[in-house]
Amino acid sequence: MRIDVVSIFPQMFDAVRGSGMTRIALERKKLQLELWDPRNFCEDRYRRVDERPYGGGPGMVMQAPPLAAAIRAARSSGHGRVICLSPQGPRLTQERVRSLAGAPALVLLAGRYEGIDQRLLDKEVDEEVSIGDYVLAGGELPAMVLIEALVRYLPGVLGNAGSVEADSFSDDMLDWPHYTRPEDFEGARVPAPLLTGNHEEIRRWRLTQALGQTWLRRPDLLAQKQLNEEERQLLAAFRKQYEEQESSE
Repeated sequence: MRIDVVSIFPQMFDAVRGSGMTRIALERKKLQLELWDPRNFCEDRYRRVDERPYGGGPGMVMQAPPLAAAIRAARSSGHGRVICLSPQGPRLTQERVRSLAGAPALVLLAGRYEGIDQRLLDKEVDEEVSIGDYVLAGGELPAMVLIEALVRYLPGVLGNAGSVEADSFSDDMLDWPHYTRPEDFEGARVPAPLLTGNHEEIRRWRLTQALGQTWLRRPDLLAQKQLNEEERQLLAAFRKQYEEQESSE
């Protein structure tokens, strides 16, 4: 997979290039990551990429010409779909990450300042994506979030390929609780089903906990999920036990 990033702060991406799964993906040649600085495409000696907005108002707006030139240069190299990281876009979901991970190439646009000239967005950007309902100083950190989410789907990057499908949101549910040694930590013990060695019992316990944690913390996810008969029964049992515990306290 090839990812091209258009950003006026390309040095920020040294963090993902040199760390974690992205570093592994680059070393194993599963990922090609290229950075494009719009300042290198400016025609004035000051290399300005921003200007005051028409109509007045606070802040500066990123200009269309240098961004367009950088995007077109990136696109000519990788022919990727252009995604602008922006709070204006729909929220990023695991389903969307899974879909994007199948693309051979992507161009990520990281905006700055008060915004980007709308004409640039209309002409060059295929879609906008938000990582949440809040505002950051720029699109670099959201771009890094998307890159890490995508890298997890590249074959040969994760030590255990099954980890991807076991993660939170992979089945529209939160993850179940995890435990490791020691068996007893300050009086808190590992749940008994995990110590049985019975794979079916462990599977049912984990599924129950995933359903229960999602019901407690993200009921909106369950509202859009079609539960099968087993899942309905396990969730009902979890809710009953939880409500009995709450009433006894």
